[in-house]
Amino acid sequence: MGLRERLGRFAESDKCQYAVMGLIILNAIILGAETSSAIMADYGHVLTWLDKGILAIFILEILAKLGYRGFGFFKDGWNVFDFLVVGIALAPATGPFAIVRALRILRVLRLLSIVPQMRTVVQAFITAIPGMLSIVALILLIFYVSAVLATNLYGADFPDWFGHIGRSMYSLFQIMTLESWSMGIVRPVMKIYPYAWVFFVPFILLTSFAVINLFIGVIVDSMQTQHRQVATEIKTEAENIEAKLDTVEQELAELRQLLKK
Repeated sequence: MGLRERLGRFAESDKCQYAVMGLIILNAIILGAETSSAIMADYGHVLTWLDKGILAIFILEILAKLGYRGFGFFKDGWNVFDFLVVGIALAPATGPFAIVRALRILRVLRLLSIVPQMRTVVQAFITAIPGMLSIVALILLIFYVSAVLATNLYGADFPDWFGHIGRSMYSLFQIMTLESWSMGIVRPVMKIYPYAWVFFVPFILLTSFAVINLFIGVIVDSMQTQHRQVATEIKTEAENIEAKLDTVEQELAELRQLLKK
């Protein structure tokens, strides 16, 4: 086994991944501490060197995996994600790229690729996106129709909230989130239009409770599907291992019979 292969297997081992996980958490704490001017005044140079050291370890880990897997490294979406997150830190943090310094916190997102439970949640969310798009289209249709109605009904008396479709959609979004919807918008409107609740209450019931719960249902179903797939893969792997053990036992039994002869 060559040095490159040994380094690659070590970088992908559980022990190394646990160590990287600890470094990610430490790096998150360091980046948070750097936002404090008092801490930076006393320990700024130490935190800077620790940040650079952790970044160097992340780079070595990625290089070890690249050397071991070659271009196959990029076939795994999580590896590409790690590569991009770590690669951002190598961009110059001066001039127009000064924002890159703030983007260093994205390294914390590497936990998504290392912690299996987080990875399952993210994969379930990505799987649910096609189903969520149809719900987004539905809610946009409801918002558009409601915004046109609200503009025609209340725009003349409440131009700040319903003066045009854009303002109406924003006001309706505020109402959907239930942020000051009653005292802030609906009750003032009802002082002039007493039966305005006939429009707003069904809108809230339809968007805040019905459509939003559809999002939750799609995501929950996707997570259940993801868990079933993981369970099936584990069961299949266990059956393969059991079959291999049975084969080995048969071969050992045949070998014993040959030795007895």
